[in-house]
Amino acid sequence: MTRPPTRRAPAAPLPKGARARAPQVLATLETLYPDARTELEFRTPFELLVATVLSAQATDVSVNAATPALFEAYPDAEAMSRAEPEDLEPLIRRIGLYRAKARNLAALARQLVERHGGEVPNDFDAVVALPGAGRKTANVVLSNAYGFPAIAVDTHVGRLARRLGLSAQTNPDKVEADLQRLFSPERWIFLHHALILHGRRVCFARRPNCPGCAMLAFCPRIGVEP
Repeated sequence: MTRPPTRRAPAAPLPKGARARAPQVLATLETLYPDARTELEFRTPFELLVATVLSAQATDVSVNAATPALFEAYPDAEAMSRAEPEDLEPLIRRIGLYRAKARNLAALARQLVERHGGEVPNDFDAVVALPGAGRKTANVVLSNAYGFPAIAVDTHVGRLARRLGLSAQTNPDKVEADLQRLFSPERWIFLHHALILHGRRVCFARRPNCPGCAMLAFCPRIGVEP
């Protein structure tokens, strides 16, 4: 497996108290969400890749509602590579940006067939290069399909990292780098999923449920209205 390029430490320092707070965050998440995992439904690396591409600016619920029919019609890269975007659009119409995503999926499937024998490569740079993919997609796919230690930073992970005072960055790649500095690689996959669950269930973008949060005692609540 090819790992992501080694990162240089960000120029900006970590927020004050971040290193002391990180173990508290992890311990609380382990108590709250011991079985945290992706909520995207998939059976193969190809299905996970497709679902992850579809999940950009969309809910996992909407993706999971659409993918059964999509995967019945196009169960693998070989089958999807023969489809035109217009063939895919009706099956994913309920998902945001479905036209652009249909174009990406058709191109992605063709590239998998032409360059990787129809299989999702166990290689970070190769996944990043696929149409519609990127660093977050590669982290999600390689961690969940192949067990690669990674932290995929979506809107939930980024929001909680800042509110908890683990990162002051707004760029997802820089947030990822800060979290990598604070947590050991063997907990990166869990951390990603647990932060997402906490963001969906407690630490909402608007009106977070701070009184009902198990991290209230040590959370600095950065950016949260009093």
